[in-house]
Amino acid sequence: MTLADAKKLSNPVNLTSRLLVAALIACLFAGHAAAAEKVAVFEFEIVRGSVVPGAPDHQEAEEQRLHMISERLRSHLEKSGKFELVDIKPVAEKAAAANLQACGNCADGFAREVGATYAFTGTVHKVSELILSINVYVHDAATSKPAASASVDLRGNTDESWRRGIDYLYKNVLSARLEKLLK
Repeated sequence: MTLADAKKLSNPVNLTSRLLVAALIACLFAGHAAAAEKVAVFEFEIVRGSVVPGAPDHQEAEEQRLHMISERLRSHLEKSGKFELVDIKPVAEKAAAANLQACGNCADGFAREVGATYAFTGTVHKVSELILSINVYVHDAATSKPAASASVDLRGNTDESWRRGIDYLYKNVLSARLEKLLK
């Protein structure tokens, strides 16, 4: 470092400017971190309607689709920058063994166990091979009170219809409802 460089750094105007920029950057990062709500997103579950005799069995494909839409929802939440996904692996086995829609808000307890503020659960209601709906439920993990929900109907039991369904549900319905949680 030369003497001229040292004088520039010690100049009160340069030093003040640098400190202000550093403080601004720190505030931006601190605000971003504080705004990220911790969420636990559990695997979607399927609710099957009456099975029509002779109807094809797509159970294995549907199980893969349930995992796919769970991952897509997690991805959407993470990309929003407003939510921090917590690792649900410590409670995943208990959650998989429970019917999260009928266990008396056990998902909220699981979410609390892993340090989440909100518990996200979901179902795919399969009325038939043609008619399905994807439903997402968000609860405040501390109080078990409903915080948001969203639903979308599908036509067709394919990877593409499920993918488009969860993407539409998040972008056009759920994201606006989640914004209200952050205010």
